[in-house]
Amino acid sequence: MWQADINSQTAGFCMICVPSAFHRIRRVTGTGFMALISRKKFVYEPSLGLRDYLESHGRLVGLPILYDGLGAYSETTAVYDKHGEDTLWETALYRGREREAISRALVKIYADLKVMGDMSLIEHIVTDRVDVCTWGNTKPYRVRILNTLNENFDYFYVKKADASRIYGLELEHILAPSRIEFLCDRQTVVEQHVSGIPAQDFMKHYLKDTRLDEVRLAKEFVKFNERCMLRLLGDMHAGNFVVDITPDFDETVYSMRAIDFDQQSYEGRSHVYLPQYYKVNNPLVFLGMRCMTVETVKQYRNEERTLMGNRARVEEARLSALLDAMCEDELAPRGNVVQLRAELAEHHGQARFLKGESMGDLVRCSLEELAL
Repeated sequence: MWQADINSQTAGFCMICVPSAFHRIRRVTGTGFMALISRKKFVYEPSLGLRDYLESHGRLVGLPILYDGLGAYSETTAVYDKHGEDTLWETALYRGREREAISRALVKIYADLKVMGDMSLIEHIVTDRVDVCTWGNTKPYRVRILNTLNENFDYFYVKKADASRIYGLELEHILAPSRIEFLCDRQTVVEQHVSGIPAQDFMKHYLKDTRLDEVRLAKEFVKFNERCMLRLLGDMHAGNFVVDITPDFDETVYSMRAIDFDQQSYEGRSHVYLPQYYKVNNPLVFLGMRCMTVETVKQYRNEERTLMGNRARVEEARLSALLDAMCEDELAPRGNVVQLRAELAEHHGQARFLKGESMGDLVRCSLEELAL
C-alpha cells in the first residue's frame, strides 16, 4: 500500500511520464487494479499499403504452410514447465502423414526466418514439437525446432496476421535496442522467439537474489516504460515482456523486451501505454521508488529518447514509409483515436496531437518528441 507521507524522492519514479501523477498512481496500485483494457481488441486485416511496405522490405514471402494449416491436429496434451506447473500451452498431435508434411514445412519456415531459406545450412534441423495456446484470444502456435547434432533447440511462433501486430513488430525492429525478425504471407505472421525470463517469473524468483543489481534493473524499467509510451505499445503487463540478464565484468546488465505486439496503438487510454500502471508490475515500480530520485529518472528517460532518436535517424526512410502506411490505416475505433489524442495532448502539453486523425498520426506525433 502507498504511504500517506511518501516523500518527493520516492514519488519521483512514479512520475516517469505523467507530471503530478501521484494521485493517479495511488488510485491504481493502492486500492486495486484499474481495468486498463476491458474489451477484446478488434482484428484489422493488413491493408494493401502495409503489404506493399512489407514486400519492399523483404517481409512478405510465400510460406509453405499457413496458420490455418496447423489446425489439423487430432488432439492435444498439456505442457508443463520444469517445476511441474501447467504452462497453459498444449502440444498439438498430428496423424502420421500430416505430421511429416507439417514438420518439413515448418523447417522450411525456420530456414526462411534464420538463413534466408538456404536449406543446406539446416539439414540437421527437425521440428520437435508444435504447441498451441488455447486460452488466448488469437491462439498462437509455438514451434520448437531441434538441432539433432547437439540437442539444442529454438522456437518461433505462427500467428494470425493483424495489422496492429505487424506495425508493432516493425516499430520494435526499428526503434528498440534489439532487432526482431518476422515474415508475413496472407493471413499469417511468423515471428522469431525473443529470449529472456518472463517478467512475472523474474519478479517471483529473482528480485530477492542478493546478487541483484537493483539500480540497473530499475533503470532498465524506466527506459522500457519510456519506449512503450513513445511508440504507443500497450498492454505491457508482466506476462508480455521478458527480462534478459547479461554478465558484464563485475556487474550485471538487464534488458527488457516486449514479446506481444497485439496492443500496438489501439486503446484510447494513455495509461495503457505505460507499464508502470499495471498492478502486476508493481514489484518493479516499488524497486524504482527505493532506488531512484527524480533527477535520475529524468536522466534515464532522456538517455532512452536519445537512443531512440539515433535509431530513428539511421532508419529514417524506412520509418517514414512505415508511418505513411500506418497513417492511412484504420487500427482502432474512432472513439479510441479521439480519446487518445486528447490525453496525449494533455500529457505532452502539445496541441499538435489534437490534429491526429488516425493511430498512425498519433504515433508520428509521439515520435516527434524525440526531436529527430
